[in-house]
Amino acid sequence: MKKNEKSALINFKINLDINNVPEKIIWNASDVKKSNSEAKALMVSIWDGDEKSSLNIDLWTKEMMAEEMNFFTFQIIDSLSRTYKKAVGNEKIAKEISDFAMHIGKTLHVLK
Repeated sequence: MKKNEKSALINFKINLDINNVPEKIIWNASDVKKSNSEAKALMVSIWDGDEKSSLNIDLWTKEMMAEEMNFFTFQIIDSLSRTYKKAVGNEKIAKEISDFAMHIGKTLHVLK
C-alpha cells in the first residue's frame, strides 16, 4: 500500500438456524467506533468488471417485519438515485429513479 492510501475493513457475521435462515446479522467496520452492531437485513451488491455482472447478497433475519422491509426497500431505491447521480452525473435518470422511489414509498404506505 502506498504511503497516503487508506483502507477499511467491513465484516459481516451471519448466525443461521438449522435451515440456514439468518437469525442474527452482526457487522463491524474498521472506521466505525461501535463494534458488533446488529442489523435485521443486509443487501450488498458487488460489480465484477471482468465478468460485467453483479453479485448480490440479500439477507434478512426472522425478526425483520414486512413494514420494515417496505421502508428498507424504499430507502435503498431512493439512495440509488443519489448514488447514480454522483457516480454517473446523469440527472435525468437519477430523477426518474428518485420519482420511482417516491411512487414505491407511497404505494407501500411508508410515505404520506
